[in-house]
Amino acid sequence: MTRDISPDIGMIKLCLTEAHDCSYLPDRQSTTAFVDPEMRIDVELYSRMTTLGFRRSGPYLYAPKCAGCNACIPARVPVDNFKCSRAQKRCWKKNDDIMVEQLDSINIGEHFPIYARYIEQRHSDGDMYPPLRRQFEDFLGNAWECTQFLEFRLGDQLIGCAVIDVIHNGLSAIYTYFDPAFSDRGLGVLAILVEIDMAQRLGLEHLYLGYWISGCDKMKYKTNYRPLELYRQNSWRIAE
Repeated sequence: MTRDISPDIGMIKLCLTEAHDCSYLPDRQSTTAFVDPEMRIDVELYSRMTTLGFRRSGPYLYAPKCAGCNACIPARVPVDNFKCSRAQKRCWKKNDDIMVEQLDSINIGEHFPIYARYIEQRHSDGDMYPPLRRQFEDFLGNAWECTQFLEFRLGDQLIGCAVIDVIHNGLSAIYTYFDPAFSDRGLGVLAILVEIDMAQRLGLEHLYLGYWISGCDKMKYKTNYRPLELYRQNSWRIAE
């Protein structure tokens, strides 16, 4: 990512993909809008676009713009009001032997095998299957200047990683992957709890969780973090 004076939002050029099969809802077509990749994007612009419902994937800022469908709804947790459930407290306690280290770069050779096993065993029906090292590097390995990696280790063993971006008013959770051999530890839950705690310690307001989609089982977990705000009709509102 390079720094530049952020343009007015109304001056940003958006590009649209061709309609393609939706990755989340069957029998639907998806179209994605993304910020012109020729535009220089600094943290200020990234932060502003995030509050408007955009997400980062690799080098792109994007948002769903599907004809006749508004199922993908941006979601975020207002971290100062977050209430930890009993199950989430148990997850914290269960994993108190895990060391979390915050880094601005990772060893791709150490991380990719874990990512590959995660995709192969947990997401073999998704568009990231089969896992490829070049895909991993483009999606997660090439950090922006605001990107941080939260490594999860048991002793010296790497067992998972949460990739986040630190923006002006919060953290954006980009992706989490972990060794499926440790699935019983609830590392996906732990990652979000660590991110909420980190946002609180940094004095940031929100943890952005990407899109919540009603009717999509893969997205249901986001409603476990309360209160949850959803971006509807150009404003953020507490989900009921």
